[in-house]
Amino acid sequence: METSRRKGFVFSTYQAPNLSPFDKLFEIFTELITHTSGDFDEAIDWLRQLDKEYELTTPEYTIDDFIEDLKKKGYIREEIKPDGSGDGVTLSSKMEQNIRQQALKQIFGKLKRSGSGNHRTKHSGQGDEQTGEYREYRFGDGLEKISLTESIRNAQVNNGIDSFQLTEEDLVVEDSRFKAQMSTVLMIDISHSMILYGEDRITPAKKVAMALAELITTRYPKDTLDILVFGNDAWPIAIKDLPYLQVGPYHTNTVAGLQLAMDLLRRKRNTNKQIFMITDGKPSCIRESDGTYYMNSNGLDDYITEKCYTMAAQARKLHIPITTFMIAQDSYLQRFVREFTEANQGKAFYTGLKGLGEMIFEDYETNRKKRVK
Repeated sequence: METSRRKGFVFSTYQAPNLSPFDKLFEIFTELITHTSGDFDEAIDWLRQLDKEYELTTPEYTIDDFIEDLKKKGYIREEIKPDGSGDGVTLSSKMEQNIRQQALKQIFGKLKRSGSGNHRTKHSGQGDEQTGEYREYRFGDGLEKISLTESIRNAQVNNGIDSFQLTEEDLVVEDSRFKAQMSTVLMIDISHSMILYGEDRITPAKKVAMALAELITTRYPKDTLDILVFGNDAWPIAIKDLPYLQVGPYHTNTVAGLQLAMDLLRRKRNTNKQIFMITDGKPSCIRESDGTYYMNSNGLDDYITEKCYTMAAQARKLHIPITTFMIAQDSYLQRFVREFTEANQGKAFYTGLKGLGEMIFEDYETNRKKRVK
């Protein structure tokens, strides 16, 4: 009697990756330095506490040894404080890039990677990426686009071998697609509510921004990404400043953020433009023409929300879609976002912090495949 073969899974004891003492601590330290907004001393204090609880180090390799390796490898540098005292430690540009790379790996690492490094539109023609498909020759096609093998085969089929001749009707070219370019502005809410209610919302938003920045600069170098933050006012920040981003004692001036975003996009030559907005709260502040601020944190103020709807409609006229990632779950805030989105004809995602990065990535990919006319 033949023994039947069984298929299934074989489970074994988990084997942790064989990391060096430095690499094991470095991964934890990178996460801590993000949560402390670049405060080296605070991150090291947290690392020492974790070491006491989980025995991360050994007598042969201590936290002090780790700090020395950080210096030797160029991740940190000593800096004299403005008053001339102390041995302050700051992050190097190498460390700042590493933080962005880790954010990219954490958020986008499990998603399918693009081999070409650019996004494609759905429109074929005289583009710059081959599709593997063929079409008839059209006036204006370059000679280098003609597929000689396919064209000669067509001539043999159409005219026969004995009376071989190659005509324009026999010519075919390998089809191609345009690689669209995208200009994106990412707006990050840094109002005080981003750290209220016992939930750290700014760190996930910051990590998403770092991951998106690293993705665009490395995979889609022809795209542009501007990042701005908005509280009582709005101002742009450099990619290198993202690890140090903190929440301030601000209200939420969404109008100022949208005004700055559209001003930045007006200067871009790319046809495809978009705004991503990460926020957890309602608009509660606008700046009047005389420089004073009108603020109201009690519910939704009609005067403020109408200004937001007007900005959304203006962006629509400029063919700038706005995608809002709403972290808060309050029904009345979601209702405002729906009306705001309708005014812009954009999109809105009502989400918690989990999965925020994946949603932004997928939406970025989808929008990059569209060609705005």
